[in-house]
Amino acid sequence: MKIAYVLNTYPQPSHSFIRRELHALERQGIDILRLPMRAATVPLVDPDDQLEATRCEYVLQAGLLRLLLALCLQAKQPKRLWNSLKLALSLGGRSDVSRLRHLIYLLEAAYVKESCAAWGVQHVHAHFGTNATAVAMLVQELGGPSYSFTTHGPEEFDAPHALSLGEKINRSAFAVAISSFGRSQLSRWADFGSWQRLNVVHCGIEPARFSEPKPLPKGDLRIVAIGRFVEQKGQMILIQALAEVVKTHPEIHLSLVGDGEMRPDLERAIAAKKLQDHVTLTGWLAEEGVRAELAKSHALVMPSFAEGLPMVVMEAMAAARPVVATYVAGTPELVQQEETGWLVPAGDPIVLADALKQLAGTSHEMLEKIGQQGRLRVLQRHDSDVEAAKLAALFRNHLSS
Repeated sequence: MKIAYVLNTYPQPSHSFIRRELHALERQGIDILRLPMRAATVPLVDPDDQLEATRCEYVLQAGLLRLLLALCLQAKQPKRLWNSLKLALSLGGRSDVSRLRHLIYLLEAAYVKESCAAWGVQHVHAHFGTNATAVAMLVQELGGPSYSFTTHGPEEFDAPHALSLGEKINRSAFAVAISSFGRSQLSRWADFGSWQRLNVVHCGIEPARFSEPKPLPKGDLRIVAIGRFVEQKGQMILIQALAEVVKTHPEIHLSLVGDGEMRPDLERAIAAKKLQDHVTLTGWLAEEGVRAELAKSHALVMPSFAEGLPMVVMEAMAAARPVVATYVAGTPELVQQEETGWLVPAGDPIVLADALKQLAGTSHEMLEKIGQQGRLRVLQRHDSDVEAAKLAALFRNHLSS
């Protein structure tokens, strides 16, 4: 089986779950052509990401002339080309900027179709229901392979009409959500007749990388938060909560792993709250560095306002670390109150502070027990090879039908 993966920007530091999925599918014997639109604009610090980048055929690096030539080749099937042009313009809606963007997607789709034909691709899969899926849908309309796609959230669920999410589902061979919550959101926009095409395939971890979790550390309470520094990840609320916690637990220390546009705001907030001795900003770390930060910590904190199903929560649980997370999207499907961690409402620094105080007051033995219960749960539900086998079965079932 030969599958093309159409992606927007890949690899990226925050998208290691896609790389794990690709490698797991290849272990299942599936050949995969990687067709991202563009390379990452941030440095790739993880050696696995650096290697993955060398395996990609970047569509936009082909240049405008090559993309125009690919589009001209579609004139051999004028009706399909005309229908694809109409589809691209309809997806663009009334905005001239959006229409132009979708005409660019049509150029990309023509190139992707030619690459798929040269490689003998039987099916196209995209990640995220945004522009990558628009390109995959236009590839099919041009007469190329069928397509499917995986949605993650929250971006797709924030703007389903602007993204034509329902039409993308209805035209697809099948659509995948990474949680039951995600599937429920897709059901809101798909025709009832398309509901049987909606599937849940979890993002996965590689258990071998967490085969021997480090013991929970002794000493002062250390917590870690991992993610892009953007509003939806809620790090600013965490800083506000931490300012309350240090009043009664001055020994607490937070490591913020990641980077992004909000870093200057976070640095100012840390200084304003006089938390410089309690917070370390590490920048982006390779997977080995992330695991090292988890090993040094007693718990992961995930204060997000919106999510899909966070990979860092899975990784923390696999490392036998309790999790304090917000009650959003698919997170409660993984984090169970006082069994694998604590759940709090999003956006409330006082309630988050109370949960962190509860964490600080929990015995070392109980934290170990909670961590082990979380580890068992995530290994049962999120093994990358098991989840890839589900996706491979969907590919095979479609291609054999």
